Amino acid sequence: MYHAHVYFDAEQILIAERFRQQIAAERRDVLMVFGLVPRRVGPHLKPMFELHFRDNQQQLIEWLDAQRGPLSVLIHPVSGDDAADHQAHNIRWLGEPLGLDRTIFRNIR
Repeated sequence: MYHAHVYFDAEQILIAERFRQQIAAERRDVLMVFGLVPRRVGPHLKPMFELHFRDNQQQLIEWLDAQRGPLSVLIHPVSGDDAADHQAHNIRWLGEPLGLDRTIFRNIR
């Protein structure tokens, strides 16, 4: 399983919502598309929405990259170890890398 987090600023909220709807309508290989989260949450430094897919599907990742416009996307595996899943060697950025607040994971272990 993989997660993708699509980040947006306040002025990009309509772009993010249109992209979210496009993913839900066009991509049958995406298992779940969640709603917009209009604030920072967890290790994420910007508002975002999340989607889940089964594996590291290159075709889906290329499509996300082509369709994302100005939005940055973080892709990471889901192993059950959130701290490990969000380490630099396990993540892939589409667009501008925004970084993460990994200090949140200190409280989980």
